[in-house]
Amino acid sequence: MKIIKDPVHGYVEVEPLALRLLDSEVVQRLRHVTQLGFANLVYPGANHTRFEHSLGTMHLSGLMARILDLDDGEARLVATAALLHDIGHGPFSHVTEPVMEEFVGRSHHQIDHLVGEGTVATILEAEGIDPVEVCAVVAGEHPLASIIHGSLDVDRMDYLMRDAHYTGVPYGTVDAHRLIRSTILTRSGVALSEGGINAAESLLIARTLMRPAVYFHHVSRIATSMFVHALREEVLNVPDADARDLVRMDDAACMERLKHSSCAIVRDLACRVYARDLYKRALYIGEDRVSAAPLQQNLGPAREREIAREIAETAGITPDEVLVDIPRLPGALSMEVRVRNSHHMVDIEEVSPLINTLNDTRRQQWRLGVYTTKEHRSAVEQAATEVLRVKRATKQDKLVVT
Repeated sequence: MKIIKDPVHGYVEVEPLALRLLDSEVVQRLRHVTQLGFANLVYPGANHTRFEHSLGTMHLSGLMARILDLDDGEARLVATAALLHDIGHGPFSHVTEPVMEEFVGRSHHQIDHLVGEGTVATILEAEGIDPVEVCAVVAGEHPLASIIHGSLDVDRMDYLMRDAHYTGVPYGTVDAHRLIRSTILTRSGVALSEGGINAAESLLIARTLMRPAVYFHHVSRIATSMFVHALREEVLNVPDADARDLVRMDDAACMERLKHSSCAIVRDLACRVYARDLYKRALYIGEDRVSAAPLQQNLGPAREREIAREIAETAGITPDEVLVDIPRLPGALSMEVRVRNSHHMVDIEEVSPLINTLNDTRRQQWRLGVYTTKEHRSAVEQAATEVLRVKRATKQDKLVVT
């Protein structure tokens, strides 16, 4: 066993199996994949990686396994899945997820191609662990999956605490140990005993407050939109570009590839993101001002480009000078989590009046963004308002955009 010092959890114990997996290429790559994508353009300290997050998730999964009284085989399976759960991420983590889904046909939760053969498969088979079972836990398709893939999972506990630590944003406070001590295992997955309600509410509040401050900060969203457009143009227009190869790169390799692309628009966008010379917000509106119902769905990058081209044509500028960003509307918090009181199992919404308020708040935080170069902001705002049939702003909406 080895002890690793972690800035969030203190001393983390690493078993021999985990040590062997840590030395594999797919896990070591995570040292070079940032946890928060381009959030470091807002918070300079946010340079932590998927590697340390994976260690923290593994650590918390071990604590939960003991509380849930899992047997040795189950505990090893969960710890292994926790350590490997992010090896499927592309460069800059969630930034490149849309490109992976569009051109490769998988999400980062689908890791069978990484653990079904090669070094990791050899290690797992030698330890009597079925790689298929590990993939099922990571994908949320296993009876124990909710430990790392649920509403109150250890993955979420670690990233909220870790992201708050490195950004300096004081909203990610989570009493992980109280939450873990309050968990129980039911037929439908992990649930809470009644004593854990306050700790669960704290986690859900942290998630809600971190969304606009960190995860959906407009600067990060603009950089993400620019990089995604550059990566899509590389795949679509450069003959030797293979999306599978691109999403298996680390951050630095992918950035350098795009900065030196044979496609001029790819080079320009990548160099601008690298130098933090970003597009500006021409339009940034909430759900209440979006008239067209289809825009409130997850349209994907291809449809966003169609809308961007239409806006650019209306504004009289080139299509690459307009980016459209339509995130998914946030889902309801913790619908599947149940709280056990002295009589029966009930939905957490029945015992926590905060949940509905938090769900309303999350929807109010949602923003549709249209971004362009500084000199075209006015023209693009007018064109986007026309194309998207944007409702007139109320007095409180008329804020200065910088």
